[in-house]
Amino acid sequence: MNLWGGRFTGETDQHFAAFNASFRFDRRLIFADLQACAVQAQALGRAGVLPAAEADLLTQGLQKIRDMIAEPGFLDRSEFAATEDVHSFIESRLVELIGPVGYKLHTGRSRNDQVAVATRLFLRGEIERIDEVMRDTERALIELAEKYATDPLPGYTHLQKAQPILLAHFLLAYFQMLERDRDRLRDVKKRVNVLPLGSGALAGTNFGVDREWMAQQLGFDGVTRNSLDAVSDRDYIIEFVSCAATAMMHLSRLAEDLIIYSTQEFGFIKLGDAIATGSSLMPQKKNPDSLELVRGKSARVFGHLTAMLTLAKGLPLAYNKDLQEDKEALFDTIDTLSDSLRVMATVLRNIELNRERARAAAIRDYTNATDLADYLVRKGLEFRKAHEVIGRIVVYAIEQGRELNDLTLEQCQQFSSLFEQDLFDAISLESSLAGKKQLGGTAPEQVQQELQRAKATLGI
Repeated sequence: MNLWGGRFTGETDQHFAAFNASFRFDRRLIFADLQACAVQAQALGRAGVLPAAEADLLTQGLQKIRDMIAEPGFLDRSEFAATEDVHSFIESRLVELIGPVGYKLHTGRSRNDQVAVATRLFLRGEIERIDEVMRDTERALIELAEKYATDPLPGYTHLQKAQPILLAHFLLAYFQMLERDRDRLRDVKKRVNVLPLGSGALAGTNFGVDREWMAQQLGFDGVTRNSLDAVSDRDYIIEFVSCAATAMMHLSRLAEDLIIYSTQEFGFIKLGDAIATGSSLMPQKKNPDSLELVRGKSARVFGHLTAMLTLAKGLPLAYNKDLQEDKEALFDTIDTLSDSLRVMATVLRNIELNRERARAAAIRDYTNATDLADYLVRKGLEFRKAHEVIGRIVVYAIEQGRELNDLTLEQCQQFSSLFEQDLFDAISLESSLAGKKQLGGTAPEQVQQELQRAKATLGI
């Protein structure tokens, strides 16, 4: 039995019924819906709308449904295949268990505020779960950073070698990104955690249920202030998907960096067998499929964000069935982000740094040119003139086929009399790294402080 048949005398077209049904995916809301239904029953009893005995009977019936669906495969039974949605499923099972009293649960409630409260409860729990998964990915970044705490590699701009950095500094950059992602999710949770139940279909309810009491029982921070808005808006889902899209963008960037670093051309890292695959044709191949999938799956979440914005942009107040389309986008966003975070944590725990190659690359191709310019600045030359002098030295070194630290003092003095023997200490790899000791820099002592700060942030 559906929840709306009284107005109709004809049968629903079977193809439309299948098109209209959502139980195959919205059943993920069932535990959240049962939780809200139990509070709805208690609120009706407290308001005197139902006798206390009936409210208790409803609560007991809902608990029995919860116990039933805990049985593996229960929701997959063939007799439930034609169920319209999770809400009609709960009502049908409730009536089967306790009789006609089950129909009283929907007093003063619409499916509109019912789905809204179930979705908010569900998403609140998922945000909390994702936060833990994201924390584990951050822990994996810290673990790898500690393992190679003093190991250098080249830093890049425009994918061209720029200056030496520590691998730990590189990894902590992504820690910072994920920390902002966690902060964004915590912030959106504030707007998710508001109770819409008691708003009815669009205008409120004629029954005196205590909405603030219901909010307290369900752990909400407050109640919605406008019934039209409560049942029809999905900006909290859009905001969540936006946060997820930003997090996926960060994971995709990290994946891209690691893919590049694992190529034979770069050769800075080696991917473990646990996170790579081979070629069906070429026996020598070891492909970074784990990282490529993370990079590719970011597009799914970007698409869901665009879909959600497009879905909501032209809807008149209040509820429209278009909003049924929010569920699959929301669920897939949750799954994709969670899975990508887990895979990235696994990748980070199965990486080995090629220390020698990364270190050699860190000081080659004139990555210490800026340090040489800074050397002249400390000798009293204006930076813009120092920049020009070092540019000319780099051209000369390229012509000679030498690195800057392979030039002689006499060769350098052809370009400036300010050069002295101490210039070679100033442009060593150790000096280049150690000089960046200001807050946020790549100097070993600064990176160690940031590692400790990161661990304190996670409580480890």
